[in-house]
Amino acid sequence: MRESYGDRLFGLANAALLVVVGLVTLFPLYYVFVVSFTEPSEYIRKNGFVLFPSQWSMGAYEYLMSTSAFIRATGVSAFLATVGTILSLIVTSAFSFGLSRKRLRGRKPMLMLVLFSILFSPGIIPVYLLVRDLGLINSIWSLIIPVVTSGWYVILMKSFFDSIPAELEEAAMIDGCNDLGIFFRIILPLSAASLAAFGLFYAVGYWNTFFSAVLYINDFAKVPLQIVLRNMLIDSDTSVGGATAVEMASDRQLPTQTIKMAAVVISTLPILLVYPFLQKHFTKGVMLGSVKG
Repeated sequence: MRESYGDRLFGLANAALLVVVGLVTLFPLYYVFVVSFTEPSEYIRKNGFVLFPSQWSMGAYEYLMSTSAFIRATGVSAFLATVGTILSLIVTSAFSFGLSRKRLRGRKPMLMLVLFSILFSPGIIPVYLLVRDLGLINSIWSLIIPVVTSGWYVILMKSFFDSIPAELEEAAMIDGCNDLGIFFRIILPLSAASLAAFGLFYAVGYWNTFFSAVLYINDFAKVPLQIVLRNMLIDSDTSVGGATAVEMASDRQLPTQTIKMAAVVISTLPILLVYPFLQKHFTKGVMLGSVKG
């Protein structure tokens, strides 16, 4: 079918609008990246507005990497993203597998509790009191255990496990597999795409941990990267590992803004690097189990 003049005009207008939206979306990312690598003298000479720097510098990154507070906070966030994601995937997949077995006693009440947790949230104060009574205040585990699983992810993964043919489980039982053998040798290998998708969700959540750290962590040595980043971006007078952002800049004759932008790049880089490797599993993993028939 030949496109009419109106269809072609609409296509061009739509493409132009998408290009404009894309540029508006990408410009802040580009600006943050460019400023973080701009030579300090050029940044100061151009009054802080640099689009195409003539000189590039790693000074801001070198200084951040030499700052113990920033390195320590990055390590805390890396621990949360790694250990937290692994524990969350284990708990979520095991719980979902149990709920998908119709012979499990108490299956329906547990499923109703999961649905109840999705519909109703206990609120900040009850969760804080629970974390306090468990003795997790000022512990890194307070940032993992309360959010180790999600009712919504449990339901989605259960739906995927329900779609796996029961004949596979029966064949494994004939070969001598118990429930653990079925779970680790049959179910998990078939769930690679689903685990990759949910693992990315969990990893992003743990890496971006902020509000729970504000509530539960009092020791600055245990705060994640997002807390340090907030202190640097919002309040330049806030102490960052014993030095303010202004003092950090003056130590190496670096503009404060370049240090802030370098910190933003470092905090977003890990997720940007991980996503391309999981992209092929992402869409497939999210859709698995969403439609039956």
